[in-house]
Amino acid sequence: MSRDEAIKLVDEHIKDERHRKHVLAVEAIMRALARRLGEDEELWGLVGLLHDLDYEETKDSMERHGLLAAEWLRGKLPDEALEAIKAHNELTGVTSDSRLANALRAADQASGLIVATALVMPSRKLKDVKVKSVLKKFKQKDFARGVNRDKIRLAEKLGLTLEEFFQIALEGMQAIAGELGL
Repeated sequence: MSRDEAIKLVDEHIKDERHRKHVLAVEAIMRALARRLGEDEELWGLVGLLHDLDYEETKDSMERHGLLAAEWLRGKLPDEALEAIKAHNELTGVTSDSRLANALRAADQASGLIVATALVMPSRKLKDVKVKSVLKKFKQKDFARGVNRDKIRLAEKLGLTLEEFFQIALEGMQAIAGELGL
């Protein structure tokens, strides 16, 4: 599947602008991680872009979130990618300890933490966010309470420190700051 084909699916299934920005941010992080880790940048980017494809359809039955997307994408992405998409939501009951699945879970949560960090900056811009600030906010349990910090820690299974992971994630998001409106 090409990125253009994936964007068409995103356009078709994700109408909420904030959620569209979220999947673009996760895609950017996944691509940056793949480059750093010597993985398939196209595949990892597509997984980030498409991981929430079914969210608007499944938001009232979250145990299906990820399963429906994987169904839609069967035959278009390799099984490893479908497993990562299913496993990013623990309510599906699907588990995977693959590098791709761990990267997706970490990137999904990191995107929210980084956006929240940017929004408390005076400029509200990603360009002004520093890794040190993200690490500080990560340690503040009351900040961005919806962010699952344990999932972010899965980056350590990729052989990265949290500081390295946040550096990669932040740079990935900063590269598309205009698309994110940040």
